[in-house]
Amino acid sequence: MPVKGMHTWSKRNWTDRSFVDIWIMKKKLIIIGPAWPLRGGGLATFNERLALEYIRQGFDTTIYTFSLQYPNFLFPGSSQYTDEPAPESIPIKVRINSINPFNWWKVGRELKALAPDYIVVRYWIPFMGPCFGTILRIVKTNKFTRIICIADNIIPHEKRPGDKLFTQYFIQPVHGFITMSKQVQQDLQQFTNKPSQLVPHPLYDNFGPAIPKDVARGKLKLPANDQIILFFGFIRKYKGLDLLLEAINDERIRKAGIKLLVAGEFYENREPYDQLIERLQIAPQLLLHTGFIPNHEVAYYVSAADFIIQPYRDATQSGVTPLAYHFEKPMLVTNVGGLPDLVPDGKVGVVVEPNAAAIAAGILQLYELGENYFLPHLRNEKQRYSWTRLTETITTLVP
Repeated sequence: MPVKGMHTWSKRNWTDRSFVDIWIMKKKLIIIGPAWPLRGGGLATFNERLALEYIRQGFDTTIYTFSLQYPNFLFPGSSQYTDEPAPESIPIKVRINSINPFNWWKVGRELKALAPDYIVVRYWIPFMGPCFGTILRIVKTNKFTRIICIADNIIPHEKRPGDKLFTQYFIQPVHGFITMSKQVQQDLQQFTNKPSQLVPHPLYDNFGPAIPKDVARGKLKLPANDQIILFFGFIRKYKGLDLLLEAINDERIRKAGIKLLVAGEFYENREPYDQLIERLQIAPQLLLHTGFIPNHEVAYYVSAADFIIQPYRDATQSGVTPLAYHFEKPMLVTNVGGLPDLVPDGKVGVVVEPNAAAIAAGILQLYELGENYFLPHLRNEKQRYSWTRLTETITTLVP
């Protein structure tokens, strides 16, 4: 068996890597998970930013993404693919078909032969368990590559038959785990005692700098002087948009003239939301931008808001939280899952119970304290969420 870090000489043909790479013993790392040409969203954006960090550190880094992530009838959005250009400087191989076992064997053998030092695989839904579990079992037979999972969820928000079996199948070939919330860490312990480490979700700093609020609102054609809060991201039941709509109906919120900007695509039937809006008669208080938000527009939406609202019914961690940190936007989160761990109450935002009355009171509290009250705490707290901390933990987790 080759010595770790020296396998360039003993396991690879000279044509696989450049002479310079061989000479400096460049570590090879593969990330498995969503990336371009799939739409950005949290997973793809995260994986591409993680790849950039490893490339910056000198790793020979490639992302293996999906040729087919979901069959169309299982995909809740309008399209799985982006119109945006490929990210610069990131090698991406479109290889994995999530429902084709012959493809899993092919990709597994390809990665086994490459013998990377590390494979970093994202796990967010049990549906991917059979695909990833099979690929990784094949890779593991090279007795060299270290397989690290970044687990976004172990127990899914929306449960289906077979979840536990698929997750157990996936976990078996993995050497170690990174979790980004205490909730996921606890869920993982129900399945395995393999090495694991909790690392907070790093900041999404790849959307550019903050934009002056008046400029952002002008770009989005939003009222220049109104009080505007933001719900951002894909719309699914567990994210509690209906609770927020009920909170907007609170007489105190109406009287204050606060408006809600909803920016994100429906990933479920929107009809119940439309019926709720009509029943509550809150349409004049809403700014609905319910299509897919491309990466180049994210900074405008976050910069245009006074506060970011996460009214989740259930959560592990949220990619919206590090986004708010990056743009230094105070936030409201509900007291579920790992959200309160990332948002110190009364410092970078407020933590409330997941019901409409508490959410309404929390929104009013944000405005009473004001944006400037939270800024020093946000700027101090955001220093904890670095990509370097994550990458170093991944590559030192398993000897």
